[in-house]
Amino acid sequence: MIDLHTHTIFSDGDLVPSELVRRAEQTGLSGIAFTDHGDLSNIDFIIPRVAAIAEELKQVLDINILPGIEITHVPPSLMKKTVERARELGAKIVSVHGESIVEPIAPGTNRSGLEAGIDLLAHPGLLTEDEARMAKEKGILLEITARKGHCLTNGHVARLAQKTGAKLVVNSDAHTVGDLIDAAMARQVVRGAGLTDADFDIMQQNALALF
Repeated sequence: MIDLHTHTIFSDGDLVPSELVRRAEQTGLSGIAFTDHGDLSNIDFIIPRVAAIAEELKQVLDINILPGIEITHVPPSLMKKTVERARELGAKIVSVHGESIVEPIAPGTNRSGLEAGIDLLAHPGLLTEDEARMAKEKGILLEITARKGHCLTNGHVARLAQKTGAKLVVNSDAHTVGDLIDAAMARQVVRGAGLTDADFDIMQQNALALF
């Protein structure tokens, strides 16, 4: 199981990166990404730190680790600038906090993230078919999420991905102890979105490709 969406104490998570990775190992994960919430005010603080600890941990642990960021509540007009800055700072995975129906995300966030060439659109909510097609064309992953609230539109995201050929991944969006999910639970989340075990296997290949 690979999880491309987790949070540490560098945003609103409860765990230092080392504990998060240790718990990921115990959960049976083979890969994990640090994707704390960020904007232009803090990405220069977060990204170098998670990149440094990811490099240290990879030398001594048998788990793949990607340092990244989840660009969050950034106005669409600033998205491209923020994505470019995140790349410059060393983010190996750049995701955008998509237009979840349970948060007041600015309209146009999904599209601006896709246009900026991110890697992952997290919990994209009621994304449009055009947005799903753009994700497919650009090779950007769309998320099926285990996170409470954000998961309410999983079925919609899955349906549009199937219709357009966009690639999917399944993630925990973990913030605290107990949020990480193993492969068995991830399969349940995928099935709950109207997909199959075969789709889960494809999702894992999609996630692995980022490493």
